[in-house]
Amino acid sequence: QVHLVESGGGLVQAGGSLRLSCAASGTLFGGNTMGWYRQAPGKQRELVADITSEGSTKYTDSVKGRFTISRDNDGNTVYLHMAGLKPEDTGVYYCQIKRVYWPTYSSWGQGTQVTVSS
Repeated sequence: QVHLVESGGGLVQAGGSLRLSCAASGTLFGGNTMGWYRQAPGKQRELVADITSEGSTKYTDSVKGRFTISRDNDGNTVYLHMAGLKPEDTGVYYCQIKRVYWPTYSSWGQGTQVTVSS
């Protein structure tokens, strides 16, 4: 079982920056993908960015050029550096880890609130 612990959310003014962290623990295997999703009030959860064990990244169009996802050297912690924040970035941000090859697994963090004031 994989456990995720997130940190780094908060309240920031538009144009500001925040860094989210997500640490994974438990029985981990390489070849996984860690990502950040967000859910705004009344909206569905959406992918913000993800990164594979090999370092390949993917971003949703609305955050390209503003957000950067990265992993530390042991691959068990993922970061999301958010710059140029906009009010529409407000939401609960969730970390996910998944492995689609055997042994497969998927776990979610508890979520961290990000609020951007105008």
